[in-house]
Amino acid sequence: MIRYRVVALVLILLLIYFFRQIFASGGDRSQFYQNCLKFCTLDNCTQSGVSYTKELQWKHGPINKLLLWTCYDECGYECMWKTTAAFHNRNWTTPQFNGKWPFVRFLGMQEPASVFFSVANFVTHYKMLQQFKREVRTDSPMYGTWRAFSYICLNAWIWSAVFHTRDFPITELLDYTFAYSMVLASLHCMVMRMIHRMSILVRGTFSFLCVLFFINHFSYLSIGRFDYSYNMKANIVTGMSGAIGWILWCFLQRRKRRYVWKCFTFIVLATSSLLLEINDFPPILWTFDAHSIWHLVTAPLTILFYSFVIEDCKTLRKELANVEDEESRKLL
Repeated sequence: MIRYRVVALVLILLLIYFFRQIFASGGDRSQFYQNCLKFCTLDNCTQSGVSYTKELQWKHGPINKLLLWTCYDECGYECMWKTTAAFHNRNWTTPQFNGKWPFVRFLGMQEPASVFFSVANFVTHYKMLQQFKREVRTDSPMYGTWRAFSYICLNAWIWSAVFHTRDFPITELLDYTFAYSMVLASLHCMVMRMIHRMSILVRGTFSFLCVLFFINHFSYLSIGRFDYSYNMKANIVTGMSGAIGWILWCFLQRRKRRYVWKCFTFIVLATSSLLLEINDFPPILWTFDAHSIWHLVTAPLTILFYSFVIEDCKTLRKELANVEDEESRKLL
């Protein structure tokens, strides 16, 4: 029972993380930053804030241009570092700017470590999906459900990489909503695993409701100002429901299906890894912050979860074959 108490403790701590509100912080609100930004744009930018007139022109290479870095953005980047240096000279803590730590830009990417680790997650999902398709027969129960889950995850990690490359309102929307699609897909798979023997009408109805809910979720966040509070609550309710559901299912199946330890371990470790977000810290080498390290941790855990999925589908296929054999013998 100790390990289940640990899970409960982790889930409680996650509530602390999810209820933290991230606002524009000391860096971008400081008078030093505001003055720096004002004079930089006056000296270097045209009225539109897009084109350059003087000193920053040499920094605006083809990659930055491709990634839509404007003159105003370049001034913001320059002033961010000047403000950070000013804070440190006064022995103040490292400031955040618009809710983000200062990161060293690399090839035009705002948060290069998070980009690379998002790509690592994409590659891991892709490789494991290929293994899943090689080892699991297409007529196996849950085959289509897990394949759809993989495609949802691949899509989400693409937008995670895009968002961390350049933070625009549209990339933020797509990252947040498709990240939620992974959370919802996990809950969907958990329920489908429990009802996979029921009629196609029941399974189809539940899947339709999940799709309908996601469309409503996406539509709501797309209209007007992004509702961080609602998105946070949706992730909490859906994520907690999915995690608790999987843990309970693993507990009930632990003797019949010895391999469920893989699923249980994945849920516990994946949930525990979010504690990195609670203990946020300024980026190491101005590159590796808690969020990027969390992305790094989730990649190898994916291998463990797919191992469970593959073994479970194979087991379900054997059980289905045994039932069909028994029915055939009865007919004879």
